[in-house]
Amino acid sequence: MARCIWVFVFLLMAGTAFSQVLNNATQTNPVDYSQPRQYIIADITVSGANFLVPSALVSITGLKIGDEITVPGEDISRAIQKLWEQGILGDVEVFITKTEGDRIWLNFSLTERPRLADFAFTGINKTQADALKGKVPLQKGKIVTDAVLNSTRNAIRKYYSEKSYLNAKVNIVQRPSTTLPNSVVLDIAIDKGDKVKIGEIDIVGNETFTDKKLKRQLKKTKEKKFYKIFTSSKYQKAEYETDKELLLDFYNSEGYRDAVIVSDSVYRISDDRLGIRLVIDEGTRYYYRNIVWKGNYLYDDAYLTRVLGIEKGDVYNQQELEKRINYNPTGGIDVSGLYQNDGYLFSSIDPVEVAIIGDSIDLEMRVFEGPQATINKVRVTGNDKTSDHVILRELRTIPGQKYSRDDLIRSRNELAGLGYFDPEQIGMVPVPNQADGTVDINYSVVERPNDQISLSGGWGGPIGAVGTVGLTLNNFSTRKLFNLSEWRPIPSGDGQRLSLNVQANGKYFQSYSLSFTEPWLGGRKRNSFSVSLFKTVRRIPGDADQRLNVDGAAISLGRRLNWPDDFFYMNHSLSFNRYNLNNYPLFQGFGSQRFDNGTSNSISLVNTVGRSSIDNPTFPRRGSSISLSMNLTPPYSLFADRKNQYEFIEFNKFMFDASYFINLAGNLVLNTRAHFGFLGTYSADEQIGPFERFKLGGSGLGGANIFVGTEFIGLRGYDDERVVNIDDQTLRSAGGVAYDKFVLEARYLISPNPAATIYGLAFVEAGNNFGSYERFNPFKLYRSTGVGARIFMAAFGMLGFDYGWRLDTLPGGENDKRGMFHFIIGQQIR
Repeated sequence: MARCIWVFVFLLMAGTAFSQVLNNATQTNPVDYSQPRQYIIADITVSGANFLVPSALVSITGLKIGDEITVPGEDISRAIQKLWEQGILGDVEVFITKTEGDRIWLNFSLTERPRLADFAFTGINKTQADALKGKVPLQKGKIVTDAVLNSTRNAIRKYYSEKSYLNAKVNIVQRPSTTLPNSVVLDIAIDKGDKVKIGEIDIVGNETFTDKKLKRQLKKTKEKKFYKIFTSSKYQKAEYETDKELLLDFYNSEGYRDAVIVSDSVYRISDDRLGIRLVIDEGTRYYYRNIVWKGNYLYDDAYLTRVLGIEKGDVYNQQELEKRINYNPTGGIDVSGLYQNDGYLFSSIDPVEVAIIGDSIDLEMRVFEGPQATINKVRVTGNDKTSDHVILRELRTIPGQKYSRDDLIRSRNELAGLGYFDPEQIGMVPVPNQADGTVDINYSVVERPNDQISLSGGWGGPIGAVGTVGLTLNNFSTRKLFNLSEWRPIPSGDGQRLSLNVQANGKYFQSYSLSFTEPWLGGRKRNSFSVSLFKTVRRIPGDADQRLNVDGAAISLGRRLNWPDDFFYMNHSLSFNRYNLNNYPLFQGFGSQRFDNGTSNSISLVNTVGRSSIDNPTFPRRGSSISLSMNLTPPYSLFADRKNQYEFIEFNKFMFDASYFINLAGNLVLNTRAHFGFLGTYSADEQIGPFERFKLGGSGLGGANIFVGTEFIGLRGYDDERVVNIDDQTLRSAGGVAYDKFVLEARYLISPNPAATIYGLAFVEAGNNFGSYERFNPFKLYRSTGVGARIFMAAFGMLGFDYGWRLDTLPGGENDKRGMFHFIIGQQIR
C-alpha cells in the first residue's frame, strides 16, 4: 500500500503564522482536500512540548476524542487559533497521522516560546535598577511573550514618567541563555533623557480670582521658576487630573457651583519644557436663601438650623454643607452627629435644591430619623499580645447600650492612648442591622513594640562621666509571672508598667529607681495605683568623707472623674525622702543656718486635678490637656519654733500646665502651651530652701540631679538651667521659686510608621525664672525661635533635636551663643 504525504496550510490572523496539516498514513480512503468530509477524532497527540503539559494543550484546542470534525474546515483552524491566543507558542503545525474510514488521528507539533533565564538593566544606576525590579512583570522561569515585553516597556516608561522623564526610551534585546535550554536573557537598555518640567501654566477665563490664587490650588502641578528652589515642577498626568478637580472644588467652595474647565491642553515648549493651558467658565456665584426642614420630629427647625450653622445670605458651599450635615473630620459639630450620638444610627439627612432663583438657592433638608440602634456585639481582632480584657475595659461601646458616634471615637482615642497599638491603624467598623434595630461594632488593632530600653552617657560636672541604663515594660503582667509558658520573653499583656533605672559613674555617684503601676486597680474601675522606690549616693570627688545618701519611696492613687465630664482625672501621691549628710555642704547659703551633717526628712502630698482629651499620645492632632497640681508638706513652722528648719523640710508648690492642639490641615497641627510654677512656705519667717525649685533653660533634661523634686523646664536657644532672674550666685545655681513659659509650635507629620513615627516642628517660645517673688514679672520674658524634629521608636521612646535661636540677652550673658542645638529625650510636658 503506497504511502502519500498531503500538506494542508491554514492561514491564521492576517498572516502572522501558518500551520501545516500532513496526511502521511496508509489510507483506504485518502483525504481529498477539494471535497470536505466528516471525520471522527480517534486520537490527539502533542509533540515538541518540553515544558508545557500536553493534556492541558489539548484541552485549550477545544477538541477531544470522539468529536466530529470537517476536513478541510474551520474546526482545526479554530483549534490552532486558540493555541496562538495563549501567547506561549512560537509555531503550531497540525499533522494528520492516520485515517481509517471515517476515523482520523491528529498530531499537534509545537514550538514553545523561550522562558526567562535572567534580565539586566543598563544605562541606569543600581538604585534605580533595584526599584525597577519590583515594578516590571518579569519572573525567572516564566514564558517571554510579546505582552510581557510590552508590559515591561510600559512599566519602565511609567516609572520614569512619574519622575518627569517623559522622553525615556527602552530597548529590549533577547539573547539565548548559555546555561538553560529554550531560555533567553533580556538586556534592557534605558535612556532616561532629560527631565521635562512645566514651563508655564496659562489660565484663561478667570475674572473673580487671580492667576496666582488659582495656581496655588494646583497642589502638584507647578511652574518651574528660578526662585522656586524647593517646589517640584514635574508633570504627572494623574496628579494633573487630580489638581483640576481641586481647582473646581475651590470654585465650588466659593459659591461657583457651575464652574467648569471648558478645555485644557498640554503642549511642548521645548524638549525639556511643557506648557499647560486651562480655559475656565466660572459661572454665577450662588448664595443660600431659604433652608427648611422636613421629617424632623426629635429636634425643631430652629435648633437644627443653629447646629447646621448656615444663615441666609451665606455663600453656597456644597463641600461645607456636606461636612456640617455628615461627619466633620476636624471635630466640628454636624447634624448627623447630633442624631447618631443619641442612638439614631439609621438616620439620614438629604439636602435637596428645590429652587434656584437668580443667584439664590432654596434648600429642603429631608430628614429620616428612623429607630434608635442598640449595640449588640463588640468584637476585637489583632491583639496577639494584649489580653482582651485590657482592650474591652477601655471601650465606651458596651452591648445593650444605645449607639453613640462620640463613644465610638472616644473608644478609638482610649485605645490609641494605651500606646500598645499603632494609632494610625486602629479600625472601628459599625455593622448595622436595620431589621432588628441593632449594630455590631468590630474593632481591629495592630500591636506594636512598646517596651523601652535606654542606654546613655553624659558628663556630670565635677563627678565626671555618668552612664545610664534603663528598662521600661509598658505592658507587663504580674498575673502571668509564675506561668513559665507566658514568658515570651517576659510575661506581658495585662497593661501594667514596670520600670527600672540605674545611673552611676562608679565611686562618686550611683542612683537606682524602681516603679510599678497598675492602671486598673481591682479591674472594675479606672483607678490607677503606683509605687516607686529610689536610692541615690553622692560623694564629693577627692574627699571620701563628704557624702550624701538619699532614700525615698512614693505611693499614688489616681482615678477618672465623671464630673464635669469623664475627661477629668484626679491623682493623689504621698512621698517620703530621707537625706543623710556627712560633711556635705547641701544647705550652705540658704538662711543663717548651716546644715551639713545629720538627717533631713521630706514628707509631701501631691494632689493633681486635670483634663485630657488628646486623640493620640505620640502625635496629637486635636484635643487639649490641662492640669493643676499642689505639692504640700505639713506646715511645721505654724506649730512650733523650729531650731533646725532642715530636719523636716517645709514647702508648698503649685504647678499649672495647659496644652491645646488644632488640626490646621491634613498632617499639619498647631500646638499652644502655657506653664506656670510657684514655690513657697507657710510662714513669712521661713525662708524657701533649695528643694523643689525650678531650673529653666536648654533641653529641660537636667543633669545628675540629687534633689528629687527639682523641676527642669526647657527653654530652647539658651543654655541648660541658665535662665533665672537673680544675681546671687548661690540662688542662681539652686534655681528659681517662680517661673512662667509660653510655647507656640507647628508640627508636621512626616512618617506615621509605628516603627519610626517622625514629625518636624517649628517653634516660638518665651519664659522666665525668678529667684524671688519681689522680682516676679510675668511679662518679662526671654524669647527664642527655631526648628526641630522628633522620632518615636518603640524601643527607645521619643528622641529628637531642636535648633533654637535666642532673641534676648540674659543678665551677664552678652557673650553667650545666639544659636544652639538641643538633644531631646522623652515626651516633654513642659
